[in-house]
Amino acid sequence: MRQLEERYLERLSQLYPTIAKASTEIINLQAILNLPKGTEHFLTDIHGEYEAFAHVLKNGSGSVRRKIDDVFGNTLSSRDKQTLATLIYYPKEKMDRIKKTEKNMEDWYKITLYRLIEICKRTASKYTRSKVRKALPADFAYVIEELITEKKDMTDKESYYNAIVSTIIRIGRAEKFIIAMSELIQRLTVDHLHIVGDIYDRGPGPHIIMDKLMDYHSVDIQWGNHDVLWMGAAAGQRGCIANVIRICARYGNLDILEEGYGINLLPLATFAMNTYRDDPCECFKLKGSPNYSASEMLLDVKMHKAISVIQFKVEGQIIKKNPGFKLDKRNLLHHIDYEKGTIELDGKEYKMLDSNFPTIDPKKPYALTKEEEDIMERLERAFENCEKLQSHMHFLLNKGGLYKVYNGNLLYHGCVPLKEDGNLKSVRIFGHTYKGKSLYEVLESYVRKGFYAMDSKEKERGKDIMWYIWLSENSPLFGKDKMATFERYFLAEKETHKEKKNPYYLLLEDEKVICHILKEFGLENEDAHIINGHVPVKCKDGEKPIKCGGKVLVIDGGFSRAYQKETGIAGYTLIYNSYGLILAAHEPFESTEAAIEKESDIHSDSTVVKRTLERKKVEDTDVGRHLKEQIADLEVLLAAYRSGVIAERL
Repeated sequence: MRQLEERYLERLSQLYPTIAKASTEIINLQAILNLPKGTEHFLTDIHGEYEAFAHVLKNGSGSVRRKIDDVFGNTLSSRDKQTLATLIYYPKEKMDRIKKTEKNMEDWYKITLYRLIEICKRTASKYTRSKVRKALPADFAYVIEELITEKKDMTDKESYYNAIVSTIIRIGRAEKFIIAMSELIQRLTVDHLHIVGDIYDRGPGPHIIMDKLMDYHSVDIQWGNHDVLWMGAAAGQRGCIANVIRICARYGNLDILEEGYGINLLPLATFAMNTYRDDPCECFKLKGSPNYSASEMLLDVKMHKAISVIQFKVEGQIIKKNPGFKLDKRNLLHHIDYEKGTIELDGKEYKMLDSNFPTIDPKKPYALTKEEEDIMERLERAFENCEKLQSHMHFLLNKGGLYKVYNGNLLYHGCVPLKEDGNLKSVRIFGHTYKGKSLYEVLESYVRKGFYAMDSKEKERGKDIMWYIWLSENSPLFGKDKMATFERYFLAEKETHKEKKNPYYLLLEDEKVICHILKEFGLENEDAHIINGHVPVKCKDGEKPIKCGGKVLVIDGGFSRAYQKETGIAGYTLIYNSYGLILAAHEPFESTEAAIEKESDIHSDSTVVKRTLERKKVEDTDVGRHLKEQIADLEVLLAAYRSGVIAERL
């Protein structure tokens, strides 16, 4: 062990070769520890709603407006503050409109630049100069640093700033400079972003959201079941591919696949039109109000039915291949009486709403026809070879996981599977039993194997596990006794549609259970919280997102337009800054155009979940813990230099 320590100190001495350099680094790190904690921003269940997501990202769930209030207090009217906020969110678009009505643009530029400089000073004040410098736009880095750095020893600061601002305006760079300052304020307002699952499905722009996240300065992602479904599809898992296409068809979003990812759906479309030419496909009408022509709508519903039937077949094959998944009860095609058009479930016979199944052989209901097999082979290749899709999925793998412990909070998308008595539920995965944290970890390891394993058997298991995570009652990302897709399409009786939730959701107010879950993941301090989404909070029915006295925060309030009638709002987001936790409930987002033209920010009601008496500092965070470890190591190195154990590298 002593030799290992000496080798480590030798390596460290290469980075800090002298007493002076080691000492300087200790001082620098200690200074960082005393800065205010950076702001964390939590979003979940975005479900492809790109415009609303982009706006909330720009306004930091109200953080930008709070900065404006902090800086200007009562010296600006509410209207002026809102105009300034809109400018920061959409600088180019807002200036294009202002130029049409403003008579003296030079005065407007000057006033606006000074206001932005003041806000920028405030947002930058909680970071080191080094960190701010890294965030500065290259074209204006030096000038912005000059303007936002306090110069206490300067006798005539006003004339110095005036000279810089006047020059910016005179040489025609004011607009570019305002855009750069606005984007810097957005960048510095939020230090780190958490996406707590479900970027994909329902909404029209998950691929655009992924592009935005890949450019974001600091982000982590806890996978949702919809995200894992797309990961499985990208890995070539047939059940996942069929589900992805079915959901896109159901919500009128096939453009995501065809235009967003360049996946050819023509073979499926041709097959659907030929097979269901005279079938109205009434059970497969679309959700929402897609902007489709009559012919596009007709094609979509037929494709919707075609891929749904294929899905039920390939899922039957997966279930047969993996008896350990215990999903036999979800194989329903062999329970259909194809002559009578009925199905027997749990000893009761139901009349089916649709009994036209020309591709199903009653003797071999789970066998694909030759045409269906050809379609699935083509789709497998298309998903596996789509460069953009693979790039997005590998970003999810690199930045994500099934759970995360971060600054004393436990983040996951769905639930920790529990028994009715509140104890952790044991689940069998490929012959071994797991529960709690170990269940999360083994499932995550198999997801990664589905992409990276060299052993073909383990890789195949990994692919199938992604489908299992999507819909198994034992999946922490699903948490219901069944996914009643078949019943919702084909049976009118609501009793068959019911999906019973895991006891976790009934025990969210039980402090003993919640503390046990937190302890399972290594969190035993009083300030620890569980932050998760997945199940929309039905605000209109009086349901609250804050559970168990604030220990649990469920922040899925309905970003997805498809859920907003059910929830009554358009999503919850969470801010964790140096003062505490702030929960924001958002009203529906009208449009980007309205946000610019009418200055109609997403109206948010903020609730302070927890406020600290003393501002949290970097030293109170996970980053602070790592910095303290570095300081301790450097102090050992200093001692080694001074005792002569290691010589300085002069």
